[in-house]
Amino acid sequence: MTPVAAGGEPCENPPMQIGPHSIEPALVLAPMAGVTDKPFRQLCRRLGAGLAPSEMLSADPGLWDTPKSRARMDHRGESGPISVQIAGYDPAMMANAARHNVAHGADIIDINMGCPAKKVCKRDAGSALMRDEPLVAGILEAVVEAVPVPVTLKTRTGWCAEHRNAVRIAQIAEQAGIAAIAIHGRTRDQKYNGLAEYDTIRAVKNAVTIPVFANGDVDSPQKAQEVLRVTGADGLLIGRAAQGRPWIFREIDHFLRTGETLPAPPSGQIGGWLSEHLDGLYTLYGERRGVRVARKHIGWYADGHPDQARFLKTAMTLESAREQLAAVRGYFGLGCGVAAVAA
Repeated sequence: MTPVAAGGEPCENPPMQIGPHSIEPALVLAPMAGVTDKPFRQLCRRLGAGLAPSEMLSADPGLWDTPKSRARMDHRGESGPISVQIAGYDPAMMANAARHNVAHGADIIDINMGCPAKKVCKRDAGSALMRDEPLVAGILEAVVEAVPVPVTLKTRTGWCAEHRNAVRIAQIAEQAGIAAIAIHGRTRDQKYNGLAEYDTIRAVKNAVTIPVFANGDVDSPQKAQEVLRVTGADGLLIGRAAQGRPWIFREIDHFLRTGETLPAPPSGQIGGWLSEHLDGLYTLYGERRGVRVARKHIGWYADGHPDQARFLKTAMTLESAREQLAAVRGYFGLGCGVAAVAA
């Protein structure tokens, strides 16, 4: 993706190619456990994301039959290409997980080597793998060889400030046949604290020929333009800034193509998107769990709106889908009517 020139003049905005798949625009929803489930992915795709990978799935087959994993493996109704992210530490197990997910509809397999969560890293998975470059090579080679679809990689700049090895990891990835790589501009020990640094991402871009996604602190069209300029990246991953604001993808795409800023969506339109999102959650999880999962999303959508605290005090206590949806629609000015709610 090429940003608009200085001064707001539009310019070329080519799609990114991942294997046979054209990612247009080259704006991708970053996988986030507990957030990027199917209803959220579908909404982000409709509102401008070029790709929306699944939540992270464990490579351990003993965990695949849990309700959580079954929901994460449900891709019915999603528009392609379908990208599934897997995490683990054993090459053979990761290869098996890749084959399993391709058999269940994955068009792209994404390997997680960026998660900083303690429960993931203590199993030597996620960003912990960056400490063992030979193991990284073994995992990447095993997964690429195991499946006929493109394999991508998500990683960080390194394990810690003294051990930034994203450039070497990217070179290993390219040699292993990885089709694209995404770099979060923080080390593992930073988690999500401090500011993302982009120098390492630029160094990765200069060291490999495969497409590179920049990730970290992209929260506006103007910041997206700046990060693309500074890093030279081919595209962007957007995570936390899309929480409660899935339309950020079309805002960024429009700005990069035209140099113009889209007006903020009216409250009623936001309420309509949230209603659609909630219906999807009730359908995927069932009413009881869907209502509970919905609460965090409602909080994100309501952020910055009038009477937010008073609304959330009530909305967070509602137990039925009908009441929750009616409260949301009323708050965003859609009246008391409700959309269809799955039992």
